[in-house]
Amino acid sequence: MYIPQHFEERRPEVLHALMCAHPLATLVTRTPEGLAANHIPLHLYAGAAGGDTLRGHVARANPLWSDRLEESEALAVFQGPDAYVSPSWYPSKQDNGKVVPTWNYCAVHAYGVLRIHEEAEWIRAQVEALTGWQESSASQPWAVADAPREYIDTMLRHIVGIELVITRLLGKWKMSQNQTARNRAGVLAGLAGRDDASSAQVAALMREREGR
Repeated sequence: MYIPQHFEERRPEVLHALMCAHPLATLVTRTPEGLAANHIPLHLYAGAAGGDTLRGHVARANPLWSDRLEESEALAVFQGPDAYVSPSWYPSKQDNGKVVPTWNYCAVHAYGVLRIHEEAEWIRAQVEALTGWQESSASQPWAVADAPREYIDTMLRHIVGIELVITRLLGKWKMSQNQTARNRAGVLAGLAGRDDASSAQVAALMREREGR
């Protein structure tokens, strides 16, 4: 990922927060047929024994695991909020017209070694942990134990666990840092005029950058 210095984000806690807030990752692997990409919810285990890891599961029919890519490098891409930035928002447009559109966004790339888990206990624990995490804010959270045991056992036999042992993290927060204060204020005003959650989130991230 190309990261100009002014867009680089290195703080582990910030990178981890995005990965947890947007857990549906694009997992890129290299197969004998070429690159493959799968969209998989990945659960971050920060500070796990042996280092930070990402854990998830795929359908047994998915060749991601049957390609036998254990111990090969893989890349998990996490995409945060993003928003189009109109050049009409820049006050400098009135000065010389030398402005162009762009896109503000944040993303994390997690590189690591891919491992495959077929152990029934590991798969069940991963599913229970992922479900518990996602159901934690529900007024009536669903749990794996709510379904009949025989049904769950059958469903678990149809999935395979995956684990990415993270070797490096890259973070890019492109939030108009390369613009003047006047133009950044214009972008914030433009984003405020939109009625969508992603624009509001990008504005909040821009303000967080201003406060650093």
